[in-house]
Amino acid sequence: MSENHRIDKWLWSVRLYKTRSLAAESVRGGKLKLNGEPVKPSKELKLNDTISFRFGPIVKSFRVIGFPTSRVGAPLVKDYCEDLTPPEEYEKLKVAREFEKPFFYTEKGRPTKKDRRKLDEGFGY
Repeated sequence: MSENHRIDKWLWSVRLYKTRSLAAESVRGGKLKLNGEPVKPSKELKLNDTISFRFGPIVKSFRVIGFPTSRVGAPLVKDYCEDLTPPEEYEKLKVAREFEKPFFYTEKGRPTKKDRRKLDEGFGY
């Protein structure tokens, strides 16, 4: 393991973002804060740095506790970051999902791939 990582590479390697370019774009857009300050994607992380970003209606926070050499599997993520997000934030997410507008298929032509997925999930009869 190396001593430090660029913030965009770390976010990607601990699976907080699907691609490194999405992580860099989020950092560049000011959506992510390192120790309460907006940063650039090339910013080097240190141990015990705190990262926070908006995830839908909640603000997630993580503490850096390690630096993987490459992208890690989901079970190993806990070795590199600690979730500091309070349980109340996750409750807000549950409430927001309950009140989310349900999907209704209007049967105007053939359903798109997205429509089909929604129908398969059991929404909109």
